[in-house]
Amino acid sequence: MKQKTNWECTSCGHVQPRWSGSCNMCNSWNSFVEQLVFQEKNQRFEAKDNTFIKPKKISEIDVSENHRLKTGISELDVLLGGGLVAGSLNLIAGEPGIGKSTLLLQLSNGLAKTLKVLYICGEESLEQTSLRAKRLKIQNENLYLLNETLFSQIKIEIDNLKPEVIIVDSVQILYKAEIPSSPGSVVQVREIATEFMHLAKGRGITVFLIGHVTKNGEIAGPRVLEHLVDTVLEFEGDRQMGFRLLRSIKNRFGPTEDIVLFQMKETGLEQIENPSSAFLQQRVKEIAGSTIVPTIEGAKAILIEVQALVTNSVFPNPSRRCAGVDQNRLALLLAVLEKRVGYKLYSSDVFVSVAGGLKILEPAADLGIVIALASSFSNRIVSSDTAIIGEVGLGGEVRSVSRIETRIKEAINMGFKECIVPQKNLKDINKSLYQKINLIGVNMVNEAISKLI
Repeated sequence: MKQKTNWECTSCGHVQPRWSGSCNMCNSWNSFVEQLVFQEKNQRFEAKDNTFIKPKKISEIDVSENHRLKTGISELDVLLGGGLVAGSLNLIAGEPGIGKSTLLLQLSNGLAKTLKVLYICGEESLEQTSLRAKRLKIQNENLYLLNETLFSQIKIEIDNLKPEVIIVDSVQILYKAEIPSSPGSVVQVREIATEFMHLAKGRGITVFLIGHVTKNGEIAGPRVLEHLVDTVLEFEGDRQMGFRLLRSIKNRFGPTEDIVLFQMKETGLEQIENPSSAFLQQRVKEIAGSTIVPTIEGAKAILIEVQALVTNSVFPNPSRRCAGVDQNRLALLLAVLEKRVGYKLYSSDVFVSVAGGLKILEPAADLGIVIALASSFSNRIVSSDTAIIGEVGLGGEVRSVSRIETRIKEAINMGFKECIVPQKNLKDINKSLYQKINLIGVNMVNEAISKLI
């Protein structure tokens, strides 16, 4: 069997015969990894079904076969669009120790009530996985554990056991013997993922792959891994608080950018049905630099607390640190405060944090961050019964945001009495909401600051 070496860009997938420092297609630096190309082989993928498939008319295809499997975790079923689709290939990624194995063991227990589940624990021994299962009070006769990393042996066990659900922990530890590169390399990860794709699509087996992440928070391995799978779930959270956030960033069978909130306890992950209450439970009222912002995550509105601390710096280069907020967005908002409002922040250390470990990506939280900064700078308290919504432009104007009524209704449900909203959004709000909460429209940042501080 002849082998050929190519170099592939892990960012865009561009392939070239020689290594170079940067990619000519996406301009990424140091992104090329070596891979082997097999030129002659009768059957490359062991799991591929060799039966000849003829094309079918779209009207002849029976879509009722793609039924949903209930996981036993109600919020996770909603995140997936009503449950797991039989024969789907799913990827869950997250930092080490975040709870990926715990979540999938709990999911295995729910599925094993009606289905035969094979859990491939390649990174741990059978005894270690069994101890975790006992701690989580998981005892099911339909749940099988397999400690193996060589795919050819795993394939034999799959043929013998004929499971309906397979969980792989993790895809970076499995390997194929005919590929000389080490487990976790680009070639091995791509080949293993493709093998499980053939198992899922050819035999109708639902497959879950656990994936690692890099130090930058991106899913480790080639970008083709995310393209192969049907669903990509990212696990993130604050270990100190115990909250774990499961976010759907790709779903061929349901909504994307939706979230499920869990709390890590001794008995495993416990789903939280009211995220707003969980994020605000440790909130201390009547302190400077604290504001409440209704943010949208998927189909849900969640109230989160934004905390800011502005203090005089003793160093020539003041610190600008943030957690849960984009660093570039914070720099923009600080520039608006200095230029449009007149706050002298160039000699101050600035720290901004989102309590609970949630990351805010949408610009609708801009006004809440600005008010928190102004409150800390002036050492004046913002009313604890006030929620703040609005996007801030470079001119200091407050721009309208989407789904304004959903945000306001969540603030009403959590007992807030007042809400600062963009003036342009007022015309889109149902008049009945005015009777439940005091809505104050603002056009400029300095106008909002004068009303609250």
